[in-house]
Amino acid sequence: MHDCASLMVQGTTSDAGKTTLVAGLARLLARGGCRVAPFKPQNMALNSAVTADGGEIGRAQALQALAAGVAPHTDFNPVLLKPATDIGAQVIIHGKVMSTLSAKDYHHYKPTAMAAVMQSWRRLTAAYECVLVEGAGSPAEINLRDRDIANMGFAEAADCPVILVADIDRGGVFAHLVGTLDLLSPSEQARVKGFIINRFRGDISLLQPGLDWLEARTGRPVIGTLPYLHGLFLDAEDALGDARVEKGEIALRVVAPAFPRISNHTDLDALRLHPQVDFRWVGPGQPIPPADLIVLPGSKAVRADRAWMAAQGWDAAIQRHLRYGGKVVGICGGFQMLGACLHDPLGVEGAAGSTDGLGILDMETTLASVKQLRNVRGSLCVGEGAAMRGYEIHMGVSSGSALATPAVRFDDGRTDGAISADAQVMGSYAHGLFDAPEALSALLRWAGVTSAETVDVAARRQADLDRLADCLVEHLDLDRLAACFGEAHENTIRAYVA
Repeated sequence: MHDCASLMVQGTTSDAGKTTLVAGLARLLARGGCRVAPFKPQNMALNSAVTADGGEIGRAQALQALAAGVAPHTDFNPVLLKPATDIGAQVIIHGKVMSTLSAKDYHHYKPTAMAAVMQSWRRLTAAYECVLVEGAGSPAEINLRDRDIANMGFAEAADCPVILVADIDRGGVFAHLVGTLDLLSPSEQARVKGFIINRFRGDISLLQPGLDWLEARTGRPVIGTLPYLHGLFLDAEDALGDARVEKGEIALRVVAPAFPRISNHTDLDALRLHPQVDFRWVGPGQPIPPADLIVLPGSKAVRADRAWMAAQGWDAAIQRHLRYGGKVVGICGGFQMLGACLHDPLGVEGAAGSTDGLGILDMETTLASVKQLRNVRGSLCVGEGAAMRGYEIHMGVSSGSALATPAVRFDDGRTDGAISADAQVMGSYAHGLFDAPEALSALLRWAGVTSAETVDVAARRQADLDRLADCLVEHLDLDRLAACFGEAHENTIRAYVA
């Protein structure tokens, strides 16, 4: 038996706060000197990151790695599912694309996926003092219990203790916790060591009778009740971020289409955060408002999202926007849509075929069978060569005369993307294009902001991780938390979080 401490955070619902809690615990333990790693056996998300070992994992696990002070690694998320349709997904094992499978076919593949999960688990528990595990969805989804690798199926296989977190802001928190516990098997119930209630607003004394009842009813401790943290700015696992940011005088209006298969929408977090930018997502059926800058984000199903975009009226809106001098940026899939045509001869993202692009840039894109994965650094070809950093995750290969005027020059000698002859349109395969402070300021000036304030998204993310860890110290019973790790590790964990 290994000496590594472990704890799994499972939620009563999706978006109960599992990702955030694991990130906060990782930062708390790391600040105490613990060598801690995050782990999510199976993740379903379209927001992903490139790891230090050249693979792909869910972006939430990259955030948790940042919280823990370690480089992202494919073992942190050995199985990543990227939905391509409502009934099928691209299956990524240990950072590499394995296949695209229907939900039914993936169910049969799960024993193989579980073997990959346990390989990563053994490597991590041999290398770290503590591994914090994040579940997926709810462990009480009865239809998904068979061959489960994401929740209790993994916890049982790895002999990992579990805490349950529930979102009180949704309502029904006691029913969620008691009902979830009741639907588990006896051995799974025994694995649940305590509860955390998340996103509470109001007077805690009014909640106390319910907490007392919950402990008496279940025989398990409430480890703490966490407040609703307004303005917490951390990478979302999948849902479009809704953090409200106080704005000063608006210098730039930015809009972006919320594609049905939008991917890596965290690329636009820097714009959402910037105090001079009024940023808005535009969803299906919503009018497209006037703007200074339109950003076309990434997509997991570029041809399908391109067709959706045309049906929503974006083609005419973009042409009108350009006639009035507006600027357009396309990132990854959005960059591909700016060209004349999108080809998918192998059926990589759906039925084989071709789809017309917007025709703004003289180029075409063909989807290939091999995914490009790399972290990149370089300089923009606008804004006096401002430094940028980011990552590439794409299966498309673009060609055409537009690429002769690139948008980015990478430090490895490659060029990327394109800028139109009138300098109104630019596109790049680089995710994270807006993240570096110098690049963000340069792109805002290019878009029309005469004096752009400096915003450092990375520094804000680090500060919010510390704020999150401070919140856990204030609102959790750290002795009860340490006890959840089991007698063999309780004193060690208590020393790290003290």
